[in-house]
Amino acid sequence: MIRLRKHRSTPTDTVAAVDLGSNSFHMIVARPNDTELVVVDRLREMVRLAAGLDGHRRLDEAAQRRALGCLERFGQRLREMPPGSVRAVGTNTLRSARNAGGFLEAAEQALGHPIELISGVEEARLIYLGVAQSTPGNTGPRLVMDIGGGSTELIIGEGFEPRRMESLYMGCVSMSQRHFPDGTISAKRWQRALLAARQELEPLETGYRHLGWEEAIGASGTIRAVRSVVQAAGWSATGISREALERLADALLKAGHVDKLKLAGLSAERAPVFPGGLAVLLATFQSLGLEQMRVSDGALREGLLYDLLGRIRHEDVRNRSVESLAARYHVDTEQGVRVARTAAYALEQAAAAWDLEGDESTRWLGWAAQLHEIGLDIAHSQYHKHGAYILENADLAGFSRQEQRVLAALVRLHRRRFAADVLADLPDDWRQPVTYLAILLRLSVVLHRSRSTAALPAFELAASEKALRLRFPDGWLDEHPLTRADLEQEAGYLKASRVKLEFD
Repeated sequence: MIRLRKHRSTPTDTVAAVDLGSNSFHMIVARPNDTELVVVDRLREMVRLAAGLDGHRRLDEAAQRRALGCLERFGQRLREMPPGSVRAVGTNTLRSARNAGGFLEAAEQALGHPIELISGVEEARLIYLGVAQSTPGNTGPRLVMDIGGGSTELIIGEGFEPRRMESLYMGCVSMSQRHFPDGTISAKRWQRALLAARQELEPLETGYRHLGWEEAIGASGTIRAVRSVVQAAGWSATGISREALERLADALLKAGHVDKLKLAGLSAERAPVFPGGLAVLLATFQSLGLEQMRVSDGALREGLLYDLLGRIRHEDVRNRSVESLAARYHVDTEQGVRVARTAAYALEQAAAAWDLEGDESTRWLGWAAQLHEIGLDIAHSQYHKHGAYILENADLAGFSRQEQRVLAALVRLHRRRFAADVLADLPDDWRQPVTYLAILLRLSVVLHRSRSTAALPAFELAASEKALRLRFPDGWLDEHPLTRADLEQEAGYLKASRVKLEFD
C-alpha cells in the first residue's frame, strides 16, 4: 500500500523495479547516468500467480506461498534500499483477485517496500515507455505488444508518447488454462483458442489499422520465447515473421501435448503456458495484418524505472494527468489555484502536529485542490460524489489504483457531511493522514467560497490530535459574517471527523 512519508528521499545512485506479473515476478536494479540506466542486477522467478486463482477469483494458499517466498528473496536484495528508490507493481491477477488486499499486506512485509496495483491502461503506458527507451532510433509510429500471464497490452505510439492503449483480458496463462487445461493440443482446441483471441481483438482492429504504424515491436516472456524458438529452428532470421508463427503452430499440433514439446529455445517452465501465448500472438498477427515483429529487451520493468526517475527528477507524469483531467472537466483553474495556495499555507502550520511533513502531503493536497470541482461538469448537486467517482474510475497515467482511491476520498470529503465511512476503503495507515488532509482542504474551500480574487488575511492555525484552532486578525470575521457562518457550519460537519474546529 502507498504511504505518506515524513521525509521522502530522492535517491539517484540506485533504483529498482519489481513486477508482480500473472506468470512471473521480475526484479531489476539499475544505476542511472546522464543518458541511460545501467542494469546491475536482475532476478526472475516463475510464480504462476494466475494459476492460483480459483473459481471464486481468490488466490489459493499454494500460489500465495510461492509468491511470498519469491518476494522474500527479492527483499533480501532490496530491503536496505531507501524509501522512494523502489517501485513495485501488481498487474492483472492482483487486479482481479478478490483477496488481493490481505495478500498485498503480507507481500509488502516480505519485500520491504510498498506495492501498488496498476490498471491495465497504466500497465500499457509503462510497457510502452520501457520499450521506447530500449529501442532508440525510430521516431515514427510503432505498435507495441506485450503478452503477460493474464492480460495482453497493445499500444500505438510515437517517440516516447503513447497515442492509443488497450489492455485485453487474455494472456498466456489464462488462455492455456481455458483452452489447453490438461496440456493436450488438438486442432479443434487450437482453432477455438485462435477464435477466442480474435474475438478479444475484434473491437480494436479497425481503429488500430486506421491509426497505422511503421513497425511492430513485441516485449516480455511469451514473445521472447517465441523468438528464441523460431530462430533456433531457422524459421526466422530476425525477429518473428508470420510464416514462422504458422510453422511453430504446426509444430505444436504435431507434438499434441505440452509434455512432448521438444523445441530448442523453449524452457520447461515456459512450456505449460506456451500454447495459449502463441495463440494470442498468432491471432494478433492475423487480426492486425502483421507480417514481421521486432523484439525489445525493455518492457514493464524498464518502464517502471524510467517513470520512477521522472518522479525523482521532478518530471512526474501524474502532474500532467491532473492538469489534463482539470482541462477535460472544465475546472475553474483560478479557483483551484486559490484553494491550493491556501491549503498549502494551512498545511505548513499543521504539518508538525499532524505528522504531515514532507512533500508527499503537499503533493496530495495540491492535486486534490486542483481537482475538487471536477464533478461540477456532470451536475452541481452532489458534485463531490461525481468527482470522487471520476477519480476512482478514470485511467490516470502515473497513478496506481490505491493512489486514485486516496485522491477520490479527498475530493469526496471536501464538502458537506464528513462521510467518515469513505475512509474504510483506504489502507489502515492512510486513514488518519487523509482525514487531516481532507480537513485542510475543506477549510480552504470554505475560506474561498465567495470565489473572490481578494487575498485572504494571514491567519494562524494551531493543530492538535483532536482539535484545530483558527485565528484571524482582529475584526476580520466581524467584517465577513458569511465566512463566520460558513465556519460555524463547518465546525458542525467536522464533528464526524473527531477533530474539533475552533475559530476567532
